[in-house]
Amino acid sequence: MSARDRLADGLYGAGWATVKKLPEPAAVRLGRTVADVAWKRRGAGVRRLEGNYARVVPGASPERLAALSRAGMRSYLRYWMESFRLPAWSTERIKGGFAPKDLHHLTDGMDAGKGVILALPHLANWDLAGAWVTTKLGIPFTTVAERLKPETLYDRFVAYREGLGMEVLPHSGGTAFGTLARRLRDGGLVCLVADRDLSASGVEVDFFGETARMPAGPALLAQQTGALLLPVTLWYDDSPVMQGRVHPPVEVPESGTRAEKTSVMTQALADAFATGIADHPEDWHMLQRLWLKDLDPAKAPGARERGAR
Repeated sequence: MSARDRLADGLYGAGWATVKKLPEPAAVRLGRTVADVAWKRRGAGVRRLEGNYARVVPGASPERLAALSRAGMRSYLRYWMESFRLPAWSTERIKGGFAPKDLHHLTDGMDAGKGVILALPHLANWDLAGAWVTTKLGIPFTTVAERLKPETLYDRFVAYREGLGMEVLPHSGGTAFGTLARRLRDGGLVCLVADRDLSASGVEVDFFGETARMPAGPALLAQQTGALLLPVTLWYDDSPVMQGRVHPPVEVPESGTRAEKTSVMTQALADAFATGIADHPEDWHMLQRLWLKDLDPAKAPGARERGAR
């Protein structure tokens, strides 16, 4: 492991060990302080966040974008502070930490026994939502995690999420899709963060008026297994309780090729995500390039049909 990797792993380990022991008000203050310092430094992540917000809030003034990015960094650090502390939260604290609307879409789908896919963007705290599902609803689920570097850091995240009741599969390696399909055919639940393609072979969608690329996996899994595909959006308000909404199912089109069906379904997911992001842009933690115009042209070929295949 390189010195940089050792430093990254050590910092995350220290964060988990320290923050989860802090009283909640102290953790909140620490998160806000770190967020404000990072925002004032205006590193690449903050600048990218503002660039992404410029698509979400067209016509926003520089002052408005600066205010949004500051709020966005505070939301992002709230996610980290909560995530560091989640393993130490009591069962009752987790059960009371999330208040989703239209939950019947999920519970009815699980009762039907055909399997359910929850697809989320990087809004608010998806780890807390997952812990709430396993704790409050008592429903285990399977998810996929990006294989981080160093490997020890990835192992920390896997152990953390497994400790919250999730089955975690690596994004790379080629076996995740088959395992997810088996879980769904058995009537299980799969949760996927699905607003950024990690494979460079996703489906092109219209997202806030420009072309972006999102993963084909959720739509393909729904087609192949008959599972229900539900978009979910999350947000914070002024309370300690995270809010959320389970959107109506994304239906499989009755006609068309598999590629065409996947394109239509992924666009429907993107539209649902855009609704939640437009309502709460400061809670969208997208500090990476997303739109094809922002990507290296060599990494952004026309991928709609290839990604669907």
